[in-house]
Amino acid sequence: MCGIVGYVGHRPVQDVLLAGLEKLEYRGYDSAGISIQNDGRLDSTRSVGNLERLKAALEGVGDGGVAVLAPPATAGIGHTRWATHGRVTEENAHPHYDDEGRVHVVVNGIVENYLELKHELLDAGARFTSETDVEVIAHLIARGLDEHGFVDAVRLAYNRLRGHYSFVAVAAEEPDVLVGARKECPLIVGRGDGEQFLASGIPAFLAHTRTVQALEDDELVVLRPDHVEFLTAAGEPFERDTYEVDWDADAAEKGGYETFMLKEIHEQADAVAETIADRTVRADGVDLPELDDELLRSAKRIVIVACGTSYHAGLIGRYALEGWARVPVEMDIASEYRYRNPVVGPGDLVIGITQSGETLDTLAAMRLARERGATVLAVTNIMGSQATRDADGVVYTRAGLEISVAATKTFVAQVAVMYLLALRIAELRGTLDADERTRIVGAFKRIPHDIGTLLERCGDIVERVAARHYDKDFFLYLGRHTGLAVCLEGALKLKEISYIATDAYAAGEMKHGPIALLDENTPVVVVATDSPVLEKVISNMQEVRVRGACVIAVATEGADLGEHAEEVLPVPATDWMLQPLLAVIPLQLLAYRIARLRGLNVDQPRNLAKTVTVE
Repeated sequence: MCGIVGYVGHRPVQDVLLAGLEKLEYRGYDSAGISIQNDGRLDSTRSVGNLERLKAALEGVGDGGVAVLAPPATAGIGHTRWATHGRVTEENAHPHYDDEGRVHVVVNGIVENYLELKHELLDAGARFTSETDVEVIAHLIARGLDEHGFVDAVRLAYNRLRGHYSFVAVAAEEPDVLVGARKECPLIVGRGDGEQFLASGIPAFLAHTRTVQALEDDELVVLRPDHVEFLTAAGEPFERDTYEVDWDADAAEKGGYETFMLKEIHEQADAVAETIADRTVRADGVDLPELDDELLRSAKRIVIVACGTSYHAGLIGRYALEGWARVPVEMDIASEYRYRNPVVGPGDLVIGITQSGETLDTLAAMRLARERGATVLAVTNIMGSQATRDADGVVYTRAGLEISVAATKTFVAQVAVMYLLALRIAELRGTLDADERTRIVGAFKRIPHDIGTLLERCGDIVERVAARHYDKDFFLYLGRHTGLAVCLEGALKLKEISYIATDAYAAGEMKHGPIALLDENTPVVVVATDSPVLEKVISNMQEVRVRGACVIAVATEGADLGEHAEEVLPVPATDWMLQPLLAVIPLQLLAYRIARLRGLNVDQPRNLAKTVTVE
């Protein structure tokens, strides 16, 4: 997740870029940088760390920082970044440029075919200074400058890229010109009087203009102080309507959504895409260069410890690790694990999952395991958090800052990481053949698109179900296999933000007690997506309906469950083990709409905090 900003106009560009990056810092906070056009050259300053480190470097007080003198410079680009390739270094930070410094680029996203392009460029004599995918864009553009000119060089480079990304480029010999392009990552134009803005989010320029234009996939935009031109990827110019944004500052931070939670639900496609990005470049497998292969291959047993939503992500991970990698997996709530004198030691791989990296019980469980000789791996969203310092290895989720207390996008990112681990270990241990890995990885890479499709389609159905049931005082959630973990997470969301008493149960256990709670007023939410246990789940649905309860089924598109449920919430078809990444989303939205209909503050539920740092 990266925040990118571009400006061309009459203001001192450094001030505009830094102010814009402040509004986007939540999208990335491990490095930052700016490049400005300054008297026929491009000056760049980059720093590792948050935006304050960049400001210090610009003032000449950072480690080796060199001040960039913005006036009279009035055009440039900037970024605030979450790393997607290896450790964070100043060389890997944006902006990136070609070996002659003719072109500078900032990017949000991933170029999947960068290795192929890099080898081609190396053969042609290019010199690379980093290991990132971004640098290939700058080299491709620079190679086409003399023959095609800047705008066409950008367009031709864009047409050679595969992946999901947006980028903005500047060239030393083209003063007061920015060129942006989009492929499945947001890029918005801000229109001003004698000045133009380009950013990954409207808040970056809202202080200067409320007139905006949206860039769509396979489109490019050329910005000059007094003119904006839109082009197709084939080079055909076209017109794009402007519209006025009437957000206040608070709404701007929410990206136009009514709450942070709704915004973060809609950011889940990006969260998964960023998390798997460079890790699924190979068609037949997963790469996790941050981890030692032998560490993963040699694990005799895996223990997962986590709390709350992270615990539910771990449950899904257990099914994938056992099913694909054939490793025995133990799952435990961290607050219980740390006090039960567990049998753990050398040969065990203990995975602690914590969104913040500061969850006290999870940290204590990880430390206990490490003290007894186990290898400890942290899965977290926050670089530099305590979990990263306590672990032998770290795999980062890349969900960006999550503000709403109820976790949504961090959950799907955690599940994605658990799938990555399971696929990597399966390959190392030889428990999945190449054809099966290729099939699963292909489906995995389509998940961000599936999430986007799902969010576009399910709103009206969820609204109808919520309107029918928001005043009920009890819900029961039922599921089997990975569907049980999805139910636990969906029920938690409903409890957290609507304050409705909700129980989530293994469907096969329903007859052992919870069935006594059912009557004609009970909504029963059942995860009935395609899986080897679907027939068993349908049988449980029939048992529920006999008692008069109302069944709300989350089902795979195309499945005919109408005779078994009053309402069906369809999700796109995918590999059945990956289905939780989709099945949880209607449940998040259902909880959200019910809470809103009850007039509650979904971003700040009562009695809850974002990070639990006490017992």
